[in-house]
Amino acid sequence: MKNASLSDLEDQPDTGNRAPAGALPVPKGFRFSATIAGIKASGRPDLALAEAPHGASAAAVFTRNRLAAAPLVVDRAHLKRSSGRVRAVLVNAGNANCATGKAGIETAESVCRELGNLLEVSPEFIFPSSTGIIGVPLPAEKIVNALPTVLSQRADSVDALLSFARAIMTTDLAQKVAAESFAVRNKEVRLVGVAKGSGMIHPNLATMLVYLFTDIEASPKQLQSALKPAVDKSFNCISVDGDTSTNDTVLLLASGKAGVKIDQPGVRKKFQLAVERVCSSLAQQIVRDGEGAKHLIRLQIEQAKSTDEARIIARSIANSPLVKTAWAGCDPNWGRILSSIGNSGIALDPGRISVFIGPYQVCCDGQAIAFDKPAAHQYMTEREYEIRIQLRRGKASLTYLSCDLTADYVHINADYST
Repeated sequence: MKNASLSDLEDQPDTGNRAPAGALPVPKGFRFSATIAGIKASGRPDLALAEAPHGASAAAVFTRNRLAAAPLVVDRAHLKRSSGRVRAVLVNAGNANCATGKAGIETAESVCRELGNLLEVSPEFIFPSSTGIIGVPLPAEKIVNALPTVLSQRADSVDALLSFARAIMTTDLAQKVAAESFAVRNKEVRLVGVAKGSGMIHPNLATMLVYLFTDIEASPKQLQSALKPAVDKSFNCISVDGDTSTNDTVLLLASGKAGVKIDQPGVRKKFQLAVERVCSSLAQQIVRDGEGAKHLIRLQIEQAKSTDEARIIARSIANSPLVKTAWAGCDPNWGRILSSIGNSGIALDPGRISVFIGPYQVCCDGQAIAFDKPAAHQYMTEREYEIRIQLRRGKASLTYLSCDLTADYVHINADYST
């Protein structure tokens, strides 16, 4: 692979993960569009809009990276001032608007004011997002100039939704969309999720923008109660490269247009399951599309004292360069896995740990056992496979998704800005 600049890597050909158009139940009360603002050097669409013409309740989760990008600062302030109501989401790709100081915040605010004026709403009802290179001033004038075009193309169609999904991509090889729906008497509740993310993927969110749209009627507090556990089970259980990004955002919007309230009998449980399924699907799509990744690895941590303990151990394994390069080479080197568990900081007894690579037990009670190494190697050549860890400490378990670390990842990130 040749050395690649950001412009080379943005919007590479879509290689899959696209839900069939007929299978996407676009929620009522939303319109989508995308256009070219000229931020991406590739000249491809880089400005996306999701609008709730009658407004929507909102809940959000953001990165824990202390270097939070300017739009996240604005988002938190806007959600507080609007009491959790959003009229429109505006996403630019190609520029993160991060490490840009007060000017970056002022730029994000100015774009919100311009869009608010065009929609005839106060700027606090605008939710801005950015993704791309860090440390470069956001060209607000390009975004402002493109606003009339992106507004003129709003539609509530599947094609419009997919155009939104494509425009937010940077180094992603595939757009990421997932959907669920369920019936309540003679009415249908719809939920669709759109995500971008490929590198800087690590628990506590990732270089990840995730937007969930539903037509259920719910308050911001009710949405937050559904969103947080779904994020913990999905986006906080994945890792590509161990780097937590500056722009991570998961936003859940509810238009209320389905005519179904979340507090109706039996509805809350159905909605929670739908949110968890959509988040889980998007999380898997992100890891499958990890920069340079050839394999998706499903880590099963079993018999831990607690879910938190299982998560810490999984992270230690998933973020080890030695483990990840062994995965890249389809090498059943279980010693690296055991070493990473010991390096997790958990005070456990290595002599009680067993490791399985798919159907092959490769370690028992912290020691080597005879196994079919060629067969285990062959198993690890599969696009997706499972590694199971038994700790013999308790009853808690956790599924954690990760991927290998290849030379392609180095090429992509060594030349990201040049």
